[in-house]
Amino acid sequence: MDEEQQAIARLKQADLAALEFLVNRYQAQAVHTAYLILGDLSLAEDIAQAAFLKAARKIGQFDPERPFRSWFLRIVVNDAIKTARAQQRFVPLDEPSPAVLAWLKDPALQPEEMVEAAELRQSVWNALKCLSPEQRAVIIQRHFLEMDEADMVKELQLPPSTVKWWLHSARRRLKGLLSPFRNGRQGENHEKR
Repeated sequence: MDEEQQAIARLKQADLAALEFLVNRYQAQAVHTAYLILGDLSLAEDIAQAAFLKAARKIGQFDPERPFRSWFLRIVVNDAIKTARAQQRFVPLDEPSPAVLAWLKDPALQPEEMVEAAELRQSVWNALKCLSPEQRAVIIQRHFLEMDEADMVKELQLPPSTVKWWLHSARRRLKGLLSPFRNGRQGENHEKR
């Protein structure tokens, strides 16, 4: 039995001290996930904290045959979507946090490439702002959490057609929003030849 399984077993026996191990392991990922959906760091931290408490309360419902990470992050994603819906349909997002920028940054880039990468990050961030909470959630699950569609269907407990539609519409919307950036970059690359 590994440390995570031991912590879960202790938590199932109402030993709340075991929650510390799970918080240490998944807190950053939970906050990032909620932040990418909500765009508000303090709210994302609140969602993550509440998700740990909810996981502790509902640990009896956890199936030990499945990964804890997926089960827990489903709680985070669902709560972030509910919060975003409660605030408004399209959530205004502020500038990305330094943690998110560091996560997106490639340290191997040259200065010119760093400028282009910064412009691309900002364009992607601006495009994400335009998506609905559900669309942001599926994009984050697919590309940030690296879940496949089958896992997303299980975790969101939605029909496959709904998940596919949300992904399709989110990608189509992102493609349209990012096309000026892509066309501008392609034009510059063409001019350099």
